[in-house]
Amino acid sequence: MQQLNQRQQKVMDFISKNKAAGNSQIAAFLGNEVTRFTVLRDLELLLGAGLIKKEGKGRAVRYLISASGDINAFFDPELYFAADQDRRNIKPVFEPKIIDELPLLFSEREINELKKINSKYLEKIKKADALFIKKEVERLTIDLSWKSSRLEGNTYSLFDTEILIKERIEARGHQKEEAIMILNHKNAIDHIFEKKNEFKKIDLFQVEKIHELLTRGLGVRSGIRNIPVRIIGTKYVPLSGKAKIAKMMDLATIKINSLADPFSKALAAALMISYIQPFEDGNKRTARIMANAVLLADNVCPISYRSVNESDYKKAVVLFYEQNSARFFKDLFVEQFKFAVDSYF
Repeated sequence: MQQLNQRQQKVMDFISKNKAAGNSQIAAFLGNEVTRFTVLRDLELLLGAGLIKKEGKGRAVRYLISASGDINAFFDPELYFAADQDRRNIKPVFEPKIIDELPLLFSEREINELKKINSKYLEKIKKADALFIKKEVERLTIDLSWKSSRLEGNTYSLFDTEILIKERIEARGHQKEEAIMILNHKNAIDHIFEKKNEFKKIDLFQVEKIHELLTRGLGVRSGIRNIPVRIIGTKYVPLSGKAKIAKMMDLATIKINSLADPFSKALAAALMISYIQPFEDGNKRTARIMANAVLLADNVCPISYRSVNESDYKKAVVLFYEQNSARFFKDLFVEQFKFAVDSYF
């Protein structure tokens, strides 16, 4: 699959933001340093990759984002969510074709940048002793258990989460289920650290195992759901039917395993598990932990999501549900990856 350089990605963003654009508009946007020949060459490449399409003839030609370019489509979150969910024009059901777009998540430039950032993590790990690494893993586990639970409505503070995990003392004034959720996260995170080599390739069995660890004792049935689910805040309706869900999960994991870099694999896992919603509850929790499992398996710094804005995270997920655009979620993912490399180990 064609990887995009920085200039070509800018062209994609410009066309997506403006809905359609002509040669002269794109050339003016890129500036005087880019020749008309280069602009035309980039447009031909994007056309050949199926990312854009053109309409009209001669000077009336306009370029638009094609269906296969949905995963990189630009949406302004503030403007998009200013409209009530009933007034948004969305893709209301699961779109199988998005699986084939997963290789487009990161451009070659973005992947190289992320690898460069991860080299700082690898250097720190190389120099650190075993005791320090153990303590940092514990710190990251606490942060991730807290924030991932928080994203699901858990009201424990980070301080209370630390006491719960370290001393098994539950905070007063909280429901028992909140403590269970946090400790389940701890157990699931321990599992992906202990078994990290097993996640070089992922499958449905592994996803089900993580889900079972995360939802144990919370009254959630394990395994692929038999019941339909609905999601608060969106009219998007996930797949129904156990066989259909299992088949789509298998197709998604096969595609994820085929991706060339761990960042694309992790981001794809986070997005697709959330999008398919294979379980009756706990899907986004499972997606976050599975994404980290993929990162760890390739010696990439795991993500705690500690500093992510909760509203932004939820909007990014819904934007992928409704428009199949991963851009906002990807921005948050990269932001949190940089934060993790700077903050741990």
